[in-house]
Amino acid sequence: MIQPQTQPTIQAETRPRTQAESRPRPGAVVEFSGVVKEFAGHRALAGFDLTLHAGEFVALLGPSGSGKTTALRVLAGLESTDAGSILIDGTDVSRMATSRRDMGMVFQSYSLFPHLSAGENVEFGLRMRKVRGEERRSRAAEALALVGLDAHYDRFAHQLSGGQQQRVALARALVTRPRVLLLDEPLSALDAKVRVQLREEIRRIQTELGITTLFVTHDQDEALAVADRVAVMRDGLVEQVGTPEELYTRPASPFIADFVGLSNRLAGEVRHGFARVQGAVLPLVDPSHPDGDVLVSVRPEDLELTDLELTEDDARGQVLSTSFHGSLRRTTVRLDDGTLVFVQHGARLHPSKGDRIGVRFTGVPVSVETLRPEA
Repeated sequence: MIQPQTQPTIQAETRPRTQAESRPRPGAVVEFSGVVKEFAGHRALAGFDLTLHAGEFVALLGPSGSGKTTALRVLAGLESTDAGSILIDGTDVSRMATSRRDMGMVFQSYSLFPHLSAGENVEFGLRMRKVRGEERRSRAAEALALVGLDAHYDRFAHQLSGGQQQRVALARALVTRPRVLLLDEPLSALDAKVRVQLREEIRRIQTELGITTLFVTHDQDEALAVADRVAVMRDGLVEQVGTPEELYTRPASPFIADFVGLSNRLAGEVRHGFARVQGAVLPLVDPSHPDGDVLVSVRPEDLELTDLELTEDDARGQVLSTSFHGSLRRTTVRLDDGTLVFVQHGARLHPSKGDRIGVRFTGVPVSVETLRPEA
């Protein structure tokens, strides 16, 4: 049986809203400034800074233990902070009760009350706010229609699929018309096809309503697909924040290049603002990087396969395997010096295992990491 999520105490709304009050409000500006949160001496947040602009959809992305869920929970008021401030439209809410922060929350678990229908689950927050019955039912029906479940008002949780249950949870978070929407890995329990469909629905609804949204995920594809900006976290701090395109094409560090998308990491050398790797000379994302031996991060799509007219800049190797991914293929090549590289290319090019082949760099700027001398 699905157990209900513990509900925070919500201040009562003692009168019906006027027509003006019932319209969706512009999203709020959210600012984390130097936020610190410790658990038993471990700093889950170590001076966390991030600003969400009004109506913006920001994804927090990072490996397990990076602090992304903790950041969401301190914003929600589910965890206290040890230092720093959290501002919503300029007001510090760090010590404010969860019920006063005007946020909607959707968690990984659907947390629906099994003894209530979908509509009654959505009504729950409005009931706690003392919204009158007719308006409560009307607003719940509108919220269910927004997520495409207007015909499911009277169905119970066991009569709904996992995707439908999560849509009900989303409607319940939206029905109170919050200034900020918090999504904590809400799609991870769903199968792949439903996950893609629902993330697109969430993005559509968020754009339509203009709600400032913080979306926590460990899935880079989800983050890149739906967010206006992505903040990649590491050890309780933001390593880089930017648009999906900025993070993917101009990663600020090898960690970002490796975590956001697939990268080849190849031994090379930096000289005078350029990286030399496998005979090719490539521009740097950060031209100020000091000279020396480095690891160079190269995206698979920034390599090309060649089998004729090899140049001195081409590396040579043997095809180990190739896999079909719909509109593209990914081919693994072992270069003559033993280095393995992944090359992403059009599906019409179909090399065979054992083929001798050339690998050419396209010249896209690369991120590098200084090699540490062995102890």
